[in-house]
Amino acid sequence: MKLLSTLFFIYNILFFSAPCFAADIEAGEQIFTANCSACHSGGNNAIMPEKTLKEDILEKNEMKSVDAITTQVKNGKNAMPAFGGRLADEDIDNVANYVLSQAAKGW
Repeated sequence: MKLLSTLFFIYNILFFSAPCFAADIEAGEQIFTANCSACHSGGNNAIMPEKTLKEDILEKNEMKSVDAITTQVKNGKNAMPAFGGRLADEDIDNVANYVLSQAAKGW
């Protein structure tokens, strides 16, 4: 009976779990270019110059994580509009990963 329960559990995990997707940096770049680069070209910030997307500034402002960036993109803040209703969650995740990868490279 225990073996049957274990097999049923594994079956459910394999066939009914939500798929886990790796971030697509190239897609993130395309979405960033189309939606974010007007204000954040080259990792800068045209509206609030002190709040760039540079690695040290992201860290200083506690924004150096996918979760922090996706929250900001989804909900907006200050002059930044919310993109939660305009972009899919996967797209926002890709943008956040792109931003962090570019920040690590120095833009």
